[in-house]
Amino acid sequence: MTDALVIFTPSGKRGRFPLGTPVLTAARHLGVDLDSVCGGRGICSKCQITPGYGEFPKHGVHVGADALSEWNAVEDRYNRIRGLADGRRLGCQAKVMGDVVIDVPPESQVHRQVIRKSATQRDMVMDPATRTVLVQVAEPDMEEPSGDWERLTAALAEQWQVPAATIALPVLSRLQPVLRKGEWQATVVLHKGHHDSAHRVLDIFPGYHEGGLYGLAIDLGSTTIAAHLCDLRDGAVLASSGLMNPQIRFGEDLMSRVSYAMMNPGGDREMTKAVREAINNLAQSIAQEAGIDAAAIYECVFVCNPVMHHLLLGIDPVELGQAPFALATSGSMDITARDLELSAINAQAQVYLLPCIAGHVGADCAAVALSEEPQKSKDMVLIVDVGTNAEILLGNEARVLACSSPTGPAFEGAQISSGQRAAPGAIERVEIDPVTKEPRFRVIGSDLWSDDPGFAAATATTGITGICGSGIIEAVAEMRMAGIVDARGLIGSAEQVGTERMLPHGRTHSYLLHDAREAGGPKIMVTQGDIRAIQLAKSALYAGARLLMDEIGVDKVDKVILAGAFGAHISPKHAMVLGMIPDVPLDHVLSAGNAAGTGARIALCNVGARTEIERVVGQIHKVETAIEPRFQEHFVNANAIPHAVDPFPELGQIVTLPDVNFNDGGGGEGGRRRRRG
Repeated sequence: MTDALVIFTPSGKRGRFPLGTPVLTAARHLGVDLDSVCGGRGICSKCQITPGYGEFPKHGVHVGADALSEWNAVEDRYNRIRGLADGRRLGCQAKVMGDVVIDVPPESQVHRQVIRKSATQRDMVMDPATRTVLVQVAEPDMEEPSGDWERLTAALAEQWQVPAATIALPVLSRLQPVLRKGEWQATVVLHKGHHDSAHRVLDIFPGYHEGGLYGLAIDLGSTTIAAHLCDLRDGAVLASSGLMNPQIRFGEDLMSRVSYAMMNPGGDREMTKAVREAINNLAQSIAQEAGIDAAAIYECVFVCNPVMHHLLLGIDPVELGQAPFALATSGSMDITARDLELSAINAQAQVYLLPCIAGHVGADCAAVALSEEPQKSKDMVLIVDVGTNAEILLGNEARVLACSSPTGPAFEGAQISSGQRAAPGAIERVEIDPVTKEPRFRVIGSDLWSDDPGFAAATATTGITGICGSGIIEAVAEMRMAGIVDARGLIGSAEQVGTERMLPHGRTHSYLLHDAREAGGPKIMVTQGDIRAIQLAKSALYAGARLLMDEIGVDKVDKVILAGAFGAHISPKHAMVLGMIPDVPLDHVLSAGNAAGTGARIALCNVGARTEIERVVGQIHKVETAIEPRFQEHFVNANAIPHAVDPFPELGQIVTLPDVNFNDGGGGEGGRRRRRG
């Protein structure tokens, strides 16, 4: 073997390189976002990478233990002086010696990921499981001897109507000096979950303690981990932060990670360790951002899909990879931070996981239901939370259905030729003139359009680096509206479309969105492969929604709610032109922001909401797309843009789609135009 396949995650970029090629060189050749400021001398450490070993069925490769060159003296010196995290290598020193999958962690990326799952404003009814109380404890008495703990529990019962309490040994060991320092007055941190028969004493301070009381609401997604630091006294969000899920190096989608666990003994433990370390890092960074002590974080609420749920808990997800997709447990869970090795927060912190709905509809979907309350709606409402796996709710006060749909990572910029995660410099908005076919666009980090004065100066720092999920969705929809793409998703030639921006690629064509090669930047195109990836993703989404509509017996919905980063950053018009969502008036398409994160915050701030969502989840009916024959039929019909058979009359009132056909050379520049109806 003279060369080897190198695959980078999370970008998905790949290429073959001669054996002995430094990883940093391969990254630069492919345009991978890997930092380096020392010129590859092993000084700056900016180019740290994490190789993955074992079977990667998604990528079709086996990565052997000798896929990279051995640890060298430069790495050894750097590790002795400054330290390298377990599994890390320096990209400038490690050389390619065989097929390899390499993850570029967020801190090694020049253009850091923008976590778009920000907190949505929400009025909270405060009834947290964790609170502080000030107690006056009776002093010990020779006449009536009793322990300090017994007198503390008596004070809690008398002064705060807390009939029973427990205390962990590490807190008990501090009890006597705390009471004496506070002259028998103490501030006690109490926790009582809705399943608990007694309160837990999580912490104790001498006298009146004015320190904060905080909780974390964590949306553990397959691509990103987003956390909201909340004040448990008033529900205020003090900081929101996030990072890439490091499990991406084991597979971009859920089934790839399940396959990795199946084919690599101990693979599930690797993924569990990676995600727990990431959550600890996130907790530390968000506490630092808010200027608080992470030890004052006493509670966490997690929402996540079933595979993430199992890997967080340290449960092998193998059963979720095959019918009947059985969960180890679908119920809610009350555990401790110690159980999850969450050492960055208070040692006694309590953790609540919302219930899962079914094998592929998780606690994140339950959190969306808690936030958006479809079971209370008089309208027939469709709620779509799109990530690497779309979770869909449909219903009203009579009945609520749920399903998951395997959209894949294309909506997040992965598996796209010029795709990247949302980061400064990524194209996020696109418009194409239907006459000239000329594009204009906006990038993350600037409010200017590319044809506005000052755009070049405004983007000089970040550059124009690629196209993220919202950008590729708008680009494809705009290409359809401009007659560059036909209803079947075929891209026309320069002759057919009437612009030199159409570039031939073998038997297909691509649309040139931006060419920055003269300035040392990338050539950003939308290829036929990109169109296909978006078609597959949107078809899965629409087919899932349509399947639920069949099941509930309706042909249209009254309202569509787009949840998550997707909902906040995609225009309803472009989503409907693609046929991602059913046809409704555009003003009936609403954004719920990060509804899963909002649901997690509600459960964090209100213990009664936990009882409520457990009740609601028991009433939601799960539809399994994997075994429904109609799903495939809907999927095939949804491949067309917007759809092969379903009419889109509401869309037809605001958009005229060109009636072009590039399969047989017809539908050229002067092709007929018609309104879809």
